[in-house]
Amino acid sequence: MIFLLQNFQRYLRAKLSFFYNKNEHLNPKIENLINTVHKMSEEIFSTNKLNRKETHKIFSKKVYSLIRSKKFLNFIQNSFIQQMFFIHNRFYLFYYLREMQKSKKWKLWQKLIKETSVGNPIRYFLYPDSSGNKIFQIYHLKKYEEFSKINLKKFDEVIEFGGGYGNMAASFSKINSKVKFTIFDTYEVNLLQYYYLKRLNLKVNFNSFKSNSKNINLINSMTILKSKILKIKKNKKKLLIANWSLSETPLNFRKKMFYIFKEFDYQLISFQKDFEKINNKKYFNNIANYNLKKSREVKLIPIKKMQNHFYLFSKK
Repeated sequence: MIFLLQNFQRYLRAKLSFFYNKNEHLNPKIENLINTVHKMSEEIFSTNKLNRKETHKIFSKKVYSLIRSKKFLNFIQNSFIQQMFFIHNRFYLFYYLREMQKSKKWKLWQKLIKETSVGNPIRYFLYPDSSGNKIFQIYHLKKYEEFSKINLKKFDEVIEFGGGYGNMAASFSKINSKVKFTIFDTYEVNLLQYYYLKRLNLKVNFNSFKSNSKNINLINSMTILKSKILKIKKNKKKLLIANWSLSETPLNFRKKMFYIFKEFDYQLISFQKDFEKINNKKYFNNIANYNLKKSREVKLIPIKKMQNHFYLFSKK
C-alpha cells in the first residue's frame, strides 16, 4: 500500500511538468545502440555474485528486465527508474536552485544543470531548463567545492561509487573534458549508463580501463577497479563521489571497499542516517575519524532541507 501511494505521489509530481516533456522517437542510430546494449546484456552476471540487500535484488531484476525488453526510449519516465535514480518536482529543490543562482559561479552551475532530452527526463516545473535530478546533483558539487576550496576542473581523476544512469559523469565531462571519470556499479546499471552516455556522444569504456584514456570507464569488477585505483599516480588530484550508494550496501561489502578511503584524500559522500537496520551515522563517523588520522580536513554535516541525511566531506 505504501509503495502504491508513493508511486501515485510521484505520478502527480511528474504531471506538474507535463507541458515540458520531450518524447523520444526511434531512429537508426538509437536502434543500433539499443541492439548493442541488448547484446552486451547477454553476458549478465549471476545474481549471487554480490551479497546484496533484498532491495537491490529487486532493483537489479527490474533494470535487467528494462534492458532485455529494449525499453530504452523515454526510460526516465519509467516509475521505477525515477524511484531509484531520479529526484523531481520537490519544493525544497527550489532552495538549492536559488542558492546556485545567487552564487558568483552561477554561469557554471547554470551550464551544468541544463537538461538534455535523452531519456525524456522530467523537467523541474519551477525551472524547466533543468530537472530536479540535475539541480540535486550539481548542488552537491557546489557544496563540496565550497568546502574544499578547489575548483572542480582541477581534479584529474574521479571515481563514483554508484553512478545512477550516468548523470554525474556527463556533468563532469562539461566541467573538464580531460578528466578521467570512472563509475563503479553493478553490471546491469553499467549497461544503462553505457546507453545514456553514448547517446550524449561521450567516449565510454566498459569493464576495462586505459591509463592514458580520457574516456569514461564503467566498471563492475572489484579486481579491475582496485587495479585502476592503485595505478593512479600519487601526485594526481583524485575525488571519490558516493551519493547514497555506499550507504546502501551491506557492511561486509563495505569492508572489501575500505581500501578506497586509504587512496582518496578528497571525498564527497552523502548518506541517510539508517538503511535496512544499518546505522550509517555510526559507520560514517568512523570513516570521518579515519580521515582525521590520515591528517585530512573533514566535515560531517546535515544536508539542508533533508532530515536525517548528511554529507561527509574530506580533503587533503
